[in-house]
Amino acid sequence: MSYETLKELLDRRPFEPFEIRLSNGEKYEVRHPEMALLLKSRIIIGDAENDRMTICGLIHINSIETLQTA
Repeated sequence: MSYETLKELLDRRPFEPFEIRLSNGEKYEVRHPEMALLLKSRIIIGDAENDRMTICGLIHINSIETLQTA
């Protein structure tokens, strides 16, 4: 996945939550743009509910899917 594509998704207003799917099958939700820090080769995703963070290499992102908002 490219840096530019992720930057566009994070900068979109109004923001649309999305899910990142990795090559190993793991999935991570980005529900707010403030919960993700995009670097040139990786993205850091925060999970406030569980007080955790995940660092994902952009090269390992297989797909991104927007999430339904209620």
